[in-house]
Amino acid sequence: MALLISIASCGKNETKPAAKVAPSNLVVNAVVSADSSGAVTFTAVAENAVTYDYDFGNGTYQTVANGIANYSYTVVGHHSYTVTVTAKSADGLVISKSIQVAVNVSALLWSDEFNTDGPPDPKKWGYDIGTGDNGWGNAEAQYYTNRPENVTVANGILKITAIKENYAGSAYTSTRMLTKDKFSFKYGKIEVSAKLPAGGGTWPAIWMLGSNITTAGWPACGEIDIMEHKGNVPNKIYGTLHHPNHSGANGDGSTLMITNATTAFHKYAVDWSPTLIRFYVDDQLFYTFTNTGSLPFNQHFFVIFNFAIGGNFGGAIDPAFTSASMEVDYIRVYKN
Repeated sequence: MALLISIASCGKNETKPAAKVAPSNLVVNAVVSADSSGAVTFTAVAENAVTYDYDFGNGTYQTVANGIANYSYTVVGHHSYTVTVTAKSADGLVISKSIQVAVNVSALLWSDEFNTDGPPDPKKWGYDIGTGDNGWGNAEAQYYTNRPENVTVANGILKITAIKENYAGSAYTSTRMLTKDKFSFKYGKIEVSAKLPAGGGTWPAIWMLGSNITTAGWPACGEIDIMEHKGNVPNKIYGTLHHPNHSGANGDGSTLMITNATTAFHKYAVDWSPTLIRFYVDDQLFYTFTNTGSLPFNQHFFVIFNFAIGGNFGGAIDPAFTSASMEVDYIRVYKN
């Protein structure tokens, strides 16, 4: 009898195994880089999940504990991928979710990383020398040279320096360098990482002209101003297009206010296609222009870097100005 009571008592005190916990409420997000590099940042969050398995839709897999996965697609062109994320609990139970991700990857067509000290690569760059037609039509105050005092590469950075000095009848010197007859392209994305000069009257520009300028003239050749900046209006970035009936102050464009334009490097970019020309700063789109076959933006263009002083756009020059530099870390041109 005592044995039976003991057995019965043990049976009453038995506990059932705890139920296994499955993940729930899985949410997956993707942020595609705007620089056409193919880079995507994925974020997955689920309740009761301890790991996340990513299937990137191209035969590549990755497991992460925090749900964040950074992945770069490499196939050139516009492609859509089905990305599946499987969240797993500590008990081995799973939940899955799939999303579609559209990615554009561009091929690098041409670049200059400015990694060789000395003058800029003469295979890539030439110069406009002198004042041109009174500052190439803008009443600028500088004389453009290719002297090392005005343009040089050091420690991976191109520096175009404007100097207050008497030179060949001008009160300032600077540099205007260009890829004319060395490199041009039609459609694609151009990116330049640059730190801009400070000071009243400074006018740095990163821009392009139609390769037919010698025969067609301006503005019939077309002009794409990727970035212009006035030292008299700090941190206001101008993106502008000039073409017939829309030249000078009547150009098509917009502006964007940023911070630290003269103390930090920013990425200035234009994405150019037969239908659209889009302007960016640090991947932020701030102007979109509709391109058509009747406009001059359907031919090869070459690139220009210059740093002007004063003129119709640069405005009044600070009497205390002595020198300043536009610094460029790289220029990269991608073919879409």
